[in-house]
Amino acid sequence: MTKPLFIRNASQLVTMKSDAAGPRVKEEMSELGLIENGSVWIEDGAIQAVGHDEELSREYAGRLHEADVVDASGKLVTPGLVDPHTHLVFAGSREDEFNMRLQGATYMEIMNAGGGIHATTRRTKAASFEELLEESAGRLDKFLLHGITTVEAKSGYGMEWETERKQLEVAKKLNETHPVDIVSTFMGAHAVPADYKERPDEFVDYVIGLLPEVAELGLAEFNDVFCEKGVFTPEQSRKILEAGKAYGLKPKIHADEIEPYEGAELAAEVGAISADHLLKASDKGIDAMAAAGVVGVLLPGTAYFLRAEFANARKMIDAGVPVALSTDCNPGSSPTVSLPFIMNLGCLMMGMTPAEVLCAATVNAAHAINRATEVGTLESGKKADVTIFDISNYMKLQYSYGVNHVHTVVKAGRVVVNEGNLEKKDVPNCVN
Repeated sequence: MTKPLFIRNASQLVTMKSDAAGPRVKEEMSELGLIENGSVWIEDGAIQAVGHDEELSREYAGRLHEADVVDASGKLVTPGLVDPHTHLVFAGSREDEFNMRLQGATYMEIMNAGGGIHATTRRTKAASFEELLEESAGRLDKFLLHGITTVEAKSGYGMEWETERKQLEVAKKLNETHPVDIVSTFMGAHAVPADYKERPDEFVDYVIGLLPEVAELGLAEFNDVFCEKGVFTPEQSRKILEAGKAYGLKPKIHADEIEPYEGAELAAEVGAISADHLLKASDKGIDAMAAAGVVGVLLPGTAYFLRAEFANARKMIDAGVPVALSTDCNPGSSPTVSLPFIMNLGCLMMGMTPAEVLCAATVNAAHAINRATEVGTLESGKKADVTIFDISNYMKLQYSYGVNHVHTVVKAGRVVVNEGNLEKKDVPNCVN
């Protein structure tokens, strides 16, 4: 049994607690459950009590000598951040394509010429399990340094079983050995391989044929597809997502990123837990998502990096879509691990408020990956995942942009980042 941990005297403690039963919508996204001079008592990896420091100090007066104390005076304390859409496991980088885009090439032009997803697929196929594990672990360390304690991780850089399985097994190994929790998604339908280019329906059938083994091996919880013109049609996407449901794999969908393509409508139709990107989502699709309770996972880093139009977060929130935010960490269109920077973009480029982006990166993000009963809020009984920022209030987190304000990260009741540095004894393969 570990010693209790007492985080105390926070300038602001953002609990994200509210009466909402599901993901937060509309005005609920601004309910922060804010406590001034707040404290958290943690035991055995779980939150035991949250409240004013004076209140908790009285409640645990007879046990204060037992606890390790983290002094959060002058600091902002929030739930550990949750990133609900990443392509964590891959090999290599694509800075050459970044230069090509600066000279006018589009994302789809690069992919159709053999770059993009196909380039990363070649490198990921060539990498050994150990090489992928080491590279991805280093990436995961950097997530942790930015206050992120739970991430979703997709396969998709194989488009054949051996490499897809390798990616999923790397993610599973990291979930077992690294402090950050990983929730896995199978994305065999990330692109159509070159040798199936003239017969994409055969590739759809191939992907569907992999689903029983994905489920049997317990390698993924979700099944995702890139529904986009030139990739997978709505009809093909529906077929893949419905087939996954038969094996217990919950649907997710890359929707309406580059062109309006009825991806949002399809997400509502198949009961997807989330629809992601949504830069070009139609009003009809937004309304359908709101009615169905589909979480809209917005990825402003991708729009920023591709110099594209941003998703209309304001319209979605006002329509009643529960909005979450994610880095979309990947080597081609969003090579970042900084969810705080993504939150900045949510405010500066998508019209969200500082309160809304905090909701979108914690509790709503947790709902987007089916983890809201465990993480995303600071409440008694939840996993003790806590991020402490070296700033006095939540407004400064968005005001002072492009800066990593993370001071301390607590994961399942253990301090894993202290004064902005990884605790080496707790983090395998740490980067510093």
